[in-house]
Amino acid sequence: MAELGENLAQTIAKAAKAAFEASQLIASSERVTALQEIRKELDAAKDAILAANRIDLQVLAAQKEVDAGRMSGSLLKRLDLTKGDKWDSMLQGVTDVAELPDPTGVVSYANELDDGLELYRVSCPIGVLLVIFEARPEVVVNIAALAIKSGNAVILKGGKESNETSRLLSHAIQTALSKTAIPSTYIQTIQTRAEVSALLSLDKYIDLVIPRGSNALVSNIQNNTRIPVMGHADGLCSVYIDALADVKKAVRVAVDSKVQTDYPAACNAAETLILHESVLSTIWPEVAKTLLAADVKLLCDEPSLAALSALSPALPNHSSHVEPATPNAYSTEHLSLTLSVKTLPSLGAAIQWINAHSSHHTESIVTEDERAASTFCRGVDSAGTFVNASTRFADGFRYGFGTEVGISTGRIHARGPVGLEGLVTYKYMMRSKGAQGHVVGEFGVGEGKRQYKHKKFAASSVPF
Repeated sequence: MAELGENLAQTIAKAAKAAFEASQLIASSERVTALQEIRKELDAAKDAILAANRIDLQVLAAQKEVDAGRMSGSLLKRLDLTKGDKWDSMLQGVTDVAELPDPTGVVSYANELDDGLELYRVSCPIGVLLVIFEARPEVVVNIAALAIKSGNAVILKGGKESNETSRLLSHAIQTALSKTAIPSTYIQTIQTRAEVSALLSLDKYIDLVIPRGSNALVSNIQNNTRIPVMGHADGLCSVYIDALADVKKAVRVAVDSKVQTDYPAACNAAETLILHESVLSTIWPEVAKTLLAADVKLLCDEPSLAALSALSPALPNHSSHVEPATPNAYSTEHLSLTLSVKTLPSLGAAIQWINAHSSHHTESIVTEDERAASTFCRGVDSAGTFVNASTRFADGFRYGFGTEVGISTGRIHARGPVGLEGLVTYKYMMRSKGAQGHVVGEFGVGEGKRQYKHKKFAASSVPF
């Protein structure tokens, strides 16, 4: 069985690589056509896809996982494509990505090395992506749209709880691609962990792995592949309430960062609230009152706990929702309505504490002090640093990327929400217009040797 899984994985990876290579000679306009066809096909297959989604939710793994306590009710909601405007938003996301500028073929550097010898740095696709995610079946469509628009082939693996939905979404996408010049194997899905394990060894065919999910998922992938991995292992985001914070802003930002959309398991949800010691008796009680009303459990350090315990009358839910923080509370991604609270004496101390304890995802400061805001944004070493704004804005759709393939906390290539620009790299293209071409041997020091001009010039595209 293991050998069978390895053979299948290699077949899938080879097909993806071949599809990617073939697509590089197809006009970028065909990628837009493909996205338009995908939207049409998804719309036509809506009834069948939603029926599969109901099977996932009610008959197969999802509800059983909730009943067994292995999946939260909020995560179950994320699986349901019939909730609210989720289906329409998914389709609109395809159109939004289609309408974005083409991220490939963009010249970021042009240099005339010699008369008739020009060098260009040009954006191009990365290659074959392996994207592994949990729950949320619409991610299949979101990532497929981004991959197609950016010129990358992709292999997708979703959670087992959405297998039926993912299978039909993938089938609709491949059916749409079959009506275009782009190979249908440009977008493929797999369904087993064995296939994932086998694919992680195929660095000859797969160029980048993007995991979206729990700390355990991401860490396991990072430790079991030679392929570059782009992603984040934790979403330990924080909100810092400064000495000169506005109380209304503090309440709004702190609460929204934790409970927005009733989904505290998102990686951009705040896990730690940091208080300047001067706000313990002023702003903190108001923030705590609103958090407790939203059913948030507060794990408090000694100063913040003492400040709440001194209030009379006690805040509602104090006895059931407020308790001392343990040392590991500040290194835990709670993924629930639980928030760790830390008190510090200064902005500088807050910056040092965040840099030492956060996962470098997204941090926010609430302050009316422009200098403090600037110091925070420059001093905090995270992919996103916000002023008076919820950490939940750290999202590709909200940034205007159309959608995102994931969030990266790395420092190389892409950082923060990864949209189209994060899915391209670049290559150098050179062209000689000389009658005899150009050779390096003609350049150097000494009599008769040519000197490089190294003259930069503006170029919007490569003229060949």
